[in-house]
Amino acid sequence: MKKFTAEFIGTMWLVLGGCGSAVLAAGFPDVGIGLLGVAFAFGLTVLTIAYSLGHISGAHLNPAVSIGLWIGGRFSTKELVPYIVAQVLGGIAGAGILYVIATGNGSSIGDFAANGFGEHSPGKYSLMACFVTEVVMTFMFLLIILGSTYSKAPAGFAGLAIGLALTLIHLISIPVTNTSVNPARSISQALFVGGWAMEQLWLFIVAPVIGAVLAGLVAKFLMKDEEN
Repeated sequence: MKKFTAEFIGTMWLVLGGCGSAVLAAGFPDVGIGLLGVAFAFGLTVLTIAYSLGHISGAHLNPAVSIGLWIGGRFSTKELVPYIVAQVLGGIAGAGILYVIATGNGSSIGDFAANGFGEHSPGKYSLMACFVTEVVMTFMFLLIILGSTYSKAPAGFAGLAIGLALTLIHLISIPVTNTSVNPARSISQALFVGGWAMEQLWLFIVAPVIGAVLAGLVAKFLMKDEEN
């Protein structure tokens, strides 16, 4: 239960910190943090949880990460579903807290930092462009996670590499999809937006999972001497 609680809290913090920065601070008059600020916010959520709760649960905070680690032989089958459930529930809790805060001054939630393609892509990118973006970004994210936590990697730097990787991924893909690479993050926001966000949610579940599976397979080949 300690592991699942840590995943719940960590994913709640990721959604509240990352999506919260986009909803509450990105466009704030005169002092808006913009795309760069939101990207760093997401990276900082992972960085802070990696070093505070990572020793308890591994700080996956993301169903795609758990699936990629499982495919790569780094995570047990029996814990996969409970981890994913804890992450999705944590994401919903984070979105719920954000909803209460965001509507506290009478404002509507707008798109609530939900992920989308076509007309709902920040840059109006096509479904195919968004699909490729999410697969490739998740693939690289998982490859960095698997590589930085490899037994022969420099010790103690995995959290930093992973946090900065997520920052870079957001810098690239916020204009395209609003950046998912995390089904729990996408589910949590879509539930509150409803409508178009729920209709397009499938892409932000399927694409990250595909990217994670591919990364797990590649990492298993590249790091085949890793102890499983």
